Amino acid sequence: MSHSEDLPPTPIEVRLAGVLTGLPGLGLLVFGVMILLEGLDTPPRPGNNIWAEFGTFAVMALAFLAASAGLVLGRTWARSPGVVVALLLIGVGWYILGPSEQPVWGVPIGLCGIASLVLLFRRPSRAWALGMHDDETEEEAAERGGLAGRRAERERRERD
Repeated sequence: MSHSEDLPPTPIEVRLAGVLTGLPGLGLLVFGVMILLEGLDTPPRPGNNIWAEFGTFAVMALAFLAASAGLVLGRTWARSPGVVVALLLIGVGWYILGPSEQPVWGVPIGLCGIASLVLLFRRPSRAWALGMHDDETEEEAAERGGLAGRRAERERRERD
């Protein structure tokens, strides 16, 4: 049995969630570069380290983009980071919409997070993450150990 037969195909919901996760990552990267360029043009102020600020945005952007790439490429490890990113986006969207009073930015960011979360918890996404067989339920897949259990089954068959 080949490796491609062992894993279910990646659902479109997971790939779309990956794209939605990558958009804010790209936005963070662009924003970080803009802050860096502006900071290099202005005289330094005490207590303001422009490189640390840029580094913070760059690290967050790379984390978002890593989760995005993993989801788009169909890597099951990326689902949990994708859920975390979606929850962060919902919180950031709420903050920008409410306390910051910037609905033009808050609404799309929040909706991006909500859409990603919904896509990652739809049935095809859950089945993919569990490595479900066509004829089994989610409960049976969870009892088997999900994707790790499916790999263990394959390895036992190969040894026998």
